[in-house]
Amino acid sequence: MIYKSAQDWQEATHKRVLFYGMSGLGKTYLSNMLREGGDWFHYSIDYRIGTRYMGELIADNAKAHAMQVPFLRELLLTDSIYIGSNITFDNLAPVSTYLGKPGDPAKGGLPIEEYRHRQEQFRQAEIAALMDTGHFISRAEALYGYPHFICDTGGSICEWVDGDDPSDPLLTELSQHCLLIYIEGSEAHTQELIRRFDRAPKPMAYQPDFLDHAWKEYLSENNLEADEVDPDSFIRWTYARALAHRQPRYEAMAPWGVTVSADEVATVKTPADFDHLIATALERRADTPI
Repeated sequence: MIYKSAQDWQEATHKRVLFYGMSGLGKTYLSNMLREGGDWFHYSIDYRIGTRYMGELIADNAKAHAMQVPFLRELLLTDSIYIGSNITFDNLAPVSTYLGKPGDPAKGGLPIEEYRHRQEQFRQAEIAALMDTGHFISRAEALYGYPHFICDTGGSICEWVDGDDPSDPLLTELSQHCLLIYIEGSEAHTQELIRRFDRAPKPMAYQPDFLDHAWKEYLSENNLEADEVDPDSFIRWTYARALAHRQPRYEAMAPWGVTVSADEVATVKTPADFDHLIATALERRADTPI
């Protein structure tokens, strides 16, 4: 780790952290709070994916839909209108909309092969965005003068790494630049995330093997053909299973950095509170037998 002790952290003139864990436990809350303090550069992986690595795919998908409307088709063909995605830190919907949901086209679903293709595009984009972290640390300081840096990751980072592999290329790269901070939720947090997702299901990324197994199981369990699947029903059914699949993968990543609880994160109101939280986490790690 780039900070070996609480003292190292407290004395560091350049603090660099990476947040990971389930979506909805405080990664972006901490990132926004620190950024608003004025000394932290906020590097959002999802924003980078949507602008640098999938921006053209997202815009072309919107254009393809628009081309099906005669009025818009004529305007597009004559360059009379422009279609693009308006991605911001607070609105990353274009990325999830492009990912989509598999199932019945009449209900907005994608054919499973197209869905798998978009999942693979996202996997490659997320890995590339994560590998850009070192570049953005240098850029944030050289261009803007920020002394501190936050990498705000998406919930799917654990799908593309093997925390048990001491030479995992992505974790090795990230840990050379940042202190990896795992935000750990409780069972109560997990149940609340499931309830929240059930109210408003949103597209998400899956490890390919997990997706294949879940898709086959869902079709078999419900005696359905692929084009008969209700897209929202499938992703609701899959969500709790996806969280259970991710949990041990997050835990395997934990030794690469420090762990804080979602309850601890909820108490952080200022950058000074955050500094204290991380110092405490480093002390806790030092006191934990290996």
